[in-house]
Amino acid sequence: MQTVQFIQVTPEQLQNAILEGVKTQLLEFKKQFQQPEELLTREETAKLLKVNLSTLHNWQKQKKLIPFGLQGRVYYKRSDIMKAIIKLN
Repeated sequence: MQTVQFIQVTPEQLQNAILEGVKTQLLEFKKQFQQPEELLTREETAKLLKVNLSTLHNWQKQKKLIPFGLQGRVYYKRSDIMKAIIKLN
């Protein structure tokens, strides 16, 4: 077994170096396992925003919401919906 000697390194500096290394590795690991984007149907989106489907259609035409499709179904990303909501003063 090899012996490692740390010269001119305080225990606090060693602890901080280890913590930074672990944080970096955890962030790299976390990037590999990002949660998939949650998709909502038109009905779920209308219910979430408390509007009817014609309002969703109008917002889609006005480019306020970006639709995604799969096999004839329309979906909206939850993150896009949350970004579309503006802050009022």
